[in-house]
Amino acid sequence: MVQQLPTDTTPTIIYPESDGQAMADNTKQFRWIVVIKENLELLFADDPNVFVAGDLLWYPVEGDNKTRQAPDAMVVFGRPKGDRGSYKQWEEDNIAPQVVFEILSPGNRLKAMAHKLKFYERYGVEEYYVYEPDDVELIGWLRSENQLELIDETNGWVSPRLGVRFEMTPDNLEIFTPSGEKFLTFVELAQLKEQEKQRAEQEKQRAEQEKQRADEAERQLEAERQRYQALEALLRERGIEL
Repeated sequence: MVQQLPTDTTPTIIYPESDGQAMADNTKQFRWIVVIKENLELLFADDPNVFVAGDLLWYPVEGDNKTRQAPDAMVVFGRPKGDRGSYKQWEEDNIAPQVVFEILSPGNRLKAMAHKLKFYERYGVEEYYVYEPDDVELIGWLRSENQLELIDETNGWVSPRLGVRFEMTPDNLEIFTPSGEKFLTFVELAQLKEQEKQRAEQEKQRAEQEKQRADEAERQLEAERQRYQALEALLRERGIEL
């Protein structure tokens, strides 16, 4: 008689890599998401153990594919760079994202933002920032023990984890790296690169011009030396010693 082996009837849990929601509702929101995410990538480009992502689903609990969020931008210290379909925390040494950003649009509701705040508070986020580009308003929370507490003043605030500084102007939010460099858009970065290229070319041209002037001065000096030697030789021929 053939004995049947027991089969595992535990259903496989699928963790979707998309929540079906649009990344952004408008161009302004999308631009800010890209600026923050990409400049953070640039800031930590040389650190292989800082993972930065945008609009990536984060699952904090193994076996639960309903509890999830997709921050507009998130930073995880202690995890390697690399592509992921989602961030399954139990596969990442159980390290939660330490810093998250959300960019508001007219479609965002206060109830949704309150829900996200509770989620990030519960699952270990250390710093949570919400930026409203239409009203130029930045709100932040910082973890204190088991709670995310509101940051009283974000203008001039320096992120403990990121080291970046937030400055508010009447028209815009400006973010600066620890070395004082401003977060820029791709267009601004390209323009800056072109300006640096032009400056380098101008410096090269000036250096070439200086070399040409030095070479010409050397040629003139050599011509004068040769004329002097010819005159000296002529005078000696005539018995005149200098």
